[in-house]
Amino acid sequence: MNKFMKRGLILVAVGVGLNLLGYSIKRNAFEDYGWAMILGTLLFGIGFVSIFYSFVRKVEYKGIIEERAVEAEKKEQRENDLNESGNSTSVQTHP
Repeated sequence: MNKFMKRGLILVAVGVGLNLLGYSIKRNAFEDYGWAMILGTLLFGIGFVSIFYSFVRKVEYKGIIEERAVEAEKKEQRENDLNESGNSTSVQTHP
C-alpha cells in the first residue's frame, strides 16, 4: 500500500465521519451543520481521487517495467546478432 492509498483511505474515512457528524447536527435541529458536511464532502472527494491515483500509478508502473523488459530483450538480441555476424566473418580456415 503506497502513500497515496493510505492518505486516500484516511481522507475518505474522515470525510464520511464529518458527513455523519453533519447529519447528526442537522437531525438535532442545530442550524450550523453545513461546515461539517461541506468539509466532509471535500475530504471524501480528495480521498477518492487519491485512491484512484494510486491505482493509476500502479498500472503505469507495471507498464513501464514491461516496456523496459522488452527494450532490454531487443537490445540483447541485437548484441547477440552483432556478435554472431562478427564472429562468422572473422573466422578463417587454415589449409
